[in-house]
Amino acid sequence: MSGVKSALSSLVERLWYGSKRPLFFLAPLSWLYRSIAEARRRAAWEARDASLPVPVIVVGNITAGGTGKSPLTAWLVSELASAGWRPVILSRGYGGDAGQYPLEVTADTSPAKAGDEPVMLALSTGRPVVVDPRRRRAADYALANNLGDVLICDDGLQHYKLPRDLELSVFDGQRGIGNGALIPVGPLREPVSRLASVDFVIVNDKQLPEQALESFAGVDHPAIYSMVLEPTTLIHLKSGASRAVGDLKGKTVKAVAGIGNPARFFDTLRALGASVTESAFPDHHRFRPEDLTTETDEWIVMTAKDAVKCREFAPENAWSLVVEARLPGPFRDAFLARVRQCSEPITS
Repeated sequence: MSGVKSALSSLVERLWYGSKRPLFFLAPLSWLYRSIAEARRRAAWEARDASLPVPVIVVGNITAGGTGKSPLTAWLVSELASAGWRPVILSRGYGGDAGQYPLEVTADTSPAKAGDEPVMLALSTGRPVVVDPRRRRAADYALANNLGDVLICDDGLQHYKLPRDLELSVFDGQRGIGNGALIPVGPLREPVSRLASVDFVIVNDKQLPEQALESFAGVDHPAIYSMVLEPTTLIHLKSGASRAVGDLKGKTVKAVAGIGNPARFFDTLRALGASVTESAFPDHHRFRPEDLTTETDEWIVMTAKDAVKCREFAPENAWSLVVEARLPGPFRDAFLARVRQCSEPITS
């Protein structure tokens, strides 16, 4: 079943990110989607609760699929902590089922309960993570328990019931806005015009020339910045031992990915010199031991997001590739300045 889902997902993405619109016959559904999405956005925005007594930052995107939101969230958390803030991460917890919410997540929480991304973020940042499909309730829990003084909502751009002070929209620089159409004809969750109201646009692509940021994929915005996801280390799933990413050079590996854009992960491994056999699964896939078998002693390499779901049954040859976001100094300065501005009327 996972193979069928993966094949369908791959087909849809090829259609979405092609230069034409071969799904044009679905255009009426795209118009319906836009009408429903805009109606829900207006209703949620009008019904939202009053602003919260701490700055609220939302990281998301207007396209479907993986763009690098979670690595960016981890980077923001690190920069805020270095600046003296106590950040708390809020998450929907996709792929998990806790039964009761809110759920405070630690590095040892089961991904089956919390979802893979919250556990990964708890592990990589060391900061509190609160999971709840109702993000406002998660925010109230974090504040009631004095977990921090700034909230970062991972993947919540369209969750309009949560009041926010800052919005960041992330793009995959290689795929951009695809064919520019709304779901289901294209990958857009919201029209490109939505970007006029976000504070920062982040483009994830190390190959993108700096001048291209002035109008990325037809997106004009006064605050567009580049982001690079840099591989930093390999972690052995069973022992926790680390190796340099340079050890991948010349290795034959089975690359396992259950993420929104597995092609980017596979390309990263090849750029590091590995010979890659691809094994793609749907996003948030619940891995089983049989997903991690090989006929030889080749390494199995997966993302950190997938690794948290495989720790209990990983074979001896399984490794995760850790990547970290890198962003320019001007963005860091502008971002921290905006957070301080958001807190001034609250604390004065």
